[in-house]
Amino acid sequence: MPIPADTIFARASGAGRAGVAVFRVSGPGAHVLAEKLSRRKIAARRPILARLFDPGTGEEIDRGLVILFKGPASFTGEDVAEFYLHGSRAVEAAFAEAAAALGARPAGAGEFTRRALQNGKLDLAQVEALADLIDAETSLQRKQALGQFEGRLSGLAEGWRKRLIAVLAPLEAAIDFPDEEDVPAAIAARAGPEINALIAELKSYLARASRARRLREGVSVAIIGAPNAGKSSLLNALAGSDVAIVAATPGTTRDIVETRLDLAGVPVLVADTAGLRDQTTDEIEAEGMRRALARAAAADLRILVIDPLPPLEKGGSEFGASRIPGGDQSATGLVSDPPLPPLFKGGNTTALEARFGSPLRRGDIVVWSKADLGGKAGTPPDGVAGVVVSAKTGAGIDELVLILTERGRALAGGSESAALTRLRHVQAVEAAIDALTRARERLAEPELAAEDARLAARALGEITGAVGVEDLLDEIFASFCIGK
Repeated sequence: MPIPADTIFARASGAGRAGVAVFRVSGPGAHVLAEKLSRRKIAARRPILARLFDPGTGEEIDRGLVILFKGPASFTGEDVAEFYLHGSRAVEAAFAEAAAALGARPAGAGEFTRRALQNGKLDLAQVEALADLIDAETSLQRKQALGQFEGRLSGLAEGWRKRLIAVLAPLEAAIDFPDEEDVPAAIAARAGPEINALIAELKSYLARASRARRLREGVSVAIIGAPNAGKSSLLNALAGSDVAIVAATPGTTRDIVETRLDLAGVPVLVADTAGLRDQTTDEIEAEGMRRALARAAAADLRILVIDPLPPLEKGGSEFGASRIPGGDQSATGLVSDPPLPPLFKGGNTTALEARFGSPLRRGDIVVWSKADLGGKAGTPPDGVAGVVVSAKTGAGIDELVLILTERGRALAGGSESAALTRLRHVQAVEAAIDALTRARERLAEPELAAEDARLAARALGEITGAVGVEDLLDEIFASFCIGK
């Protein structure tokens, strides 16, 4: 006899060969399925070592630990069964076949967590935090995600929403008693200060949102410079492995090569870009140069790598006139003439700024490479750090990593407090600020002010999923693994 629908199953641990694998079953038939596979009665929350059998052939599948959780005291809020078996593909296939034969179906991506949301075990902000916790690569990312999962943002957003509901009380009173002469003044006295306080608090969290998102997504760093300046060698030195191809041939790097670093808990995404040269007739290299400039403009931080040694050929400059075939050269700031003197010879930044629209910003880093061959430092622009390195010997790399770590911490911030870590959080708070600003301006018209306050409360409710988020769920859960 099949088990009750709608019962789902999946491997909850990582795919592939392992000493132990966890299989999860959730739904009204989870406990029945466990008892049919083990051929014995099992009490909830009392793990047992059991042999599991195929319901059709009677053949033993495996033996392992079985634990039952009675809903709603489970992760999904439903009856749940977990099986801790040997982590081979053969065991996984046999378990899936047996579960399906009993009437369960394979779970979709994030379906266990989606059921937890639907059953009130988690709110939407916690669901997103759980995805971030699973994806966390650094200690600070883990701390940020864990804090959000424990309800920091949820509690903050719900607190804002409750304060807005309190603001609605005097507005509703004004609507109920429209003939009272002193009501508008009373509304302004009661609701006005609280609206002002909420707007100020929301703006303060909005101002810190970019730092929180950088911590979640990673601080982006673009390495730029002339061909053969040592950009790819520097990337490899930072990564501690051969991430990028290094060759004596100029223009080896055409597309962007990336690697992720963990700098004292700050996630950093470092990109090696195509070299920027005087002239090129190669359209592929020209496109690489355009992409390099675009990545540099979008990055949180730029590292300009300078080869301070004399050029091997006379008559050419590191950053002179750029003649790129096809396309709109003015869009990238690249022009065809006149030629400019070599960049950063003696600390000169004029050529760089004239050609590429000042790609360096305050807080960026200049690296003078090839210290092992006699390379020496020039003078960096104001507000820009400078360091001499040798990718070959490792000289200066520790100093560069220290500077990168300091810059990364300044850009990403800490992980201790609630934060707006996703774009939709930012958009919800922006919508609430806009609605509250309108409400503040229309306190003399209680009906309109009350509607604006309701819109603000609704926007904040979207953070936790209290209102109107059905259209977001498929997108959110698509990023989850099947067993979660």
